[in-house]
Amino acid sequence: MVSEETRATDTRTAMSPSERDTSAAAGATTIPGTGPARAWVTRLVVVGIMLSAVNLRPAITSLGALLEEVRAGLGMSGSVAGLLTSVPPLCFAVFGVTAPRLARRFGPAAVVCAGMAAIFAGLLIRPYAGGTAGFLAASALALMGIAVSNVLMPVIVKRWFPDRVGPMTGLYSMVLALGTSLPAAVTVPLTHAMGGGWKPGLAVWALLAAVAVVPWVPLVREGREGSAREKGATGRGASATSATSAAAVGAAGPARGPEPDSKPAPAPAPGPAGAAGEQPPLRIARSRTAWALAVFFGLQATAAYIAMGWMAQIFRDAGVSAPAAGLLLAVTMVMGVPLAFVIPRIAARLPHQGPIVLVLGACGLAGYAGLYLAPAAGAWAWALLLGIANCAFPLALTMVGMRARSGPGVAQLSAFAQSTGYLISIPGPLLVGVLYQHSGGWGLPIALMAGLMVPQMVVGFLAGRDRTVEEEAATR
Repeated sequence: MVSEETRATDTRTAMSPSERDTSAAAGATTIPGTGPARAWVTRLVVVGIMLSAVNLRPAITSLGALLEEVRAGLGMSGSVAGLLTSVPPLCFAVFGVTAPRLARRFGPAAVVCAGMAAIFAGLLIRPYAGGTAGFLAASALALMGIAVSNVLMPVIVKRWFPDRVGPMTGLYSMVLALGTSLPAAVTVPLTHAMGGGWKPGLAVWALLAAVAVVPWVPLVREGREGSAREKGATGRGASATSATSAAAVGAAGPARGPEPDSKPAPAPAPGPAGAAGEQPPLRIARSRTAWALAVFFGLQATAAYIAMGWMAQIFRDAGVSAPAAGLLLAVTMVMGVPLAFVIPRIAARLPHQGPIVLVLGACGLAGYAGLYLAPAAGAWAWALLLGIANCAFPLALTMVGMRARSGPGVAQLSAFAQSTGYLISIPGPLLVGVLYQHSGGWGLPIALMAGLMVPQMVVGFLAGRDRTVEEEAATR
């Protein structure tokens, strides 16, 4: 069994010079020529990750708790409400794919900082935007910020904590689960405390996003200063290399200054980098593991967004009161708090994560069966079982970090798996709304949810095999 620390060491050793340059530009903890990053920066990164994680779901679960009130206030049909619950995966797919390009251009810290600001603005505006179209547009703004941050969180963890991917992913996922469950539990009581209107009950969550902007501001400045130091160090190293090479070969003619992309002259990098020492682009779509992980991510996202958008309504239609239904949704989400910390740690120590996928899937099937047969009588048990099944999300994030060797590889795999996965998940919540409206009950929607769990288990088992996307893309 290969330990996580060995994987991290092998990753750093195997990286080509161009990969190390990309890693440093994306925010690695060590800047060439300057030594390790200051301890306070590392602590600030942890704070930033945690505050960002807690803001990645309130825009969705706070709406799920008040969906009936929002539908009445905006005059939505069941189909339109289904469209509203499909907006999150749509935005994640459309905007998430831009995250690696934005990170290369501005740096991950700057992109996440802007993402938190977009969440703040969207959550503050959407209750008061006026009409369904304005509500959807403001929701899309908040979800855009969530999308880019979703993709970049695994990248930031890999860059700053390469030897602690499992524990840091677990901590991040645990806080994310807390941010998912808290709005589900307290949005309805908060709404009642603020006078009973759904608008302030949704807008209040913008304050949490405003706080999350704060730690990223100094990190953006630190990243720019680090890039400047790195360029200076690269320029000095390239200049020295040029002088040494010129003396060695007796080069005649006027001396040339170092170019930004110049590489050290000695021995070319081994492997496919070739004599130029440049890493060829990773053709991620050639990897079967990347596709399996993308489909697994998409199916678990389908289940999660159906639960966040519709589960409270299922319990309310079964005769459960609105506060109790919100609390049941919170129970489903809060199960991810402890398990999201434990599961990634276990997964990082296993060569094959497939057995974990099967256990989570079995819990999901049992929960859907109970929800179909006795939704009110066994409500707490079904909420717990479905909460365990929803922990496929932190498992998927962990596998993203384990199925690629290098930082750039993780960035590509994260963007591919999440963007493709969220595209796959778009029809699910919408289809549930349509089936609910036209069948007049929850039998068919719940059968659909249970049916989707089977292929999720299959592709998750395949994605859990011990291999990397770099190996598969190179051999096909």
